[in-house]
Amino acid sequence: MKYVMLLGLGWVAACHARGVARTAHPADSVDLAGFVPRDSSDSALLAPQVIAEPSVVLFWLRAADTLGADDRAQAFDDLKYYTEQVAAALQTNGIRLLATHADTVYVALPNRALRPILLSGLDYPFGYLFIDPGGPERILTGVYANDDLMDELRAYFDISDDSTAVQPRITT
Repeated sequence: MKYVMLLGLGWVAACHARGVARTAHPADSVDLAGFVPRDSSDSALLAPQVIAEPSVVLFWLRAADTLGADDRAQAFDDLKYYTEQVAAALQTNGIRLLATHADTVYVALPNRALRPILLSGLDYPFGYLFIDPGGPERILTGVYANDDLMDELRAYFDISDDSTAVQPRITT
């Protein structure tokens, strides 16, 4: 058992040494203006992320670079637009919005283990990854219109239809 723990700690240390980013700071939140599809190979978003809280990860993989320039630009513009439409609802409900170009995302488990989620080889090399640590992930590939995307978010994260940014006033 001791050897398994040491091996696990060594693997976590190796991941951090290789640039695995942990999502612990608000500065890690996605800046959609910086998430450009021109050349995903030279982006800082290539470092795999470790997710430890409810999150939506917007992914755009290297394989998207094989699309034609017009198709790639249109897909990216649509993905960005519809993501911006639901960003406020995510923030209101305490769900992080992150972005990555990495093929793998890691979910932090309660026992300090990491569970990898592989994003390459899907129908489309771009889309959304829903993560609520402790449960199964949900991967949506391609572009979803904001109504469809919001329906998927409500179903996965159990978001109320009438959730608002304003907290209800409690009277006694």
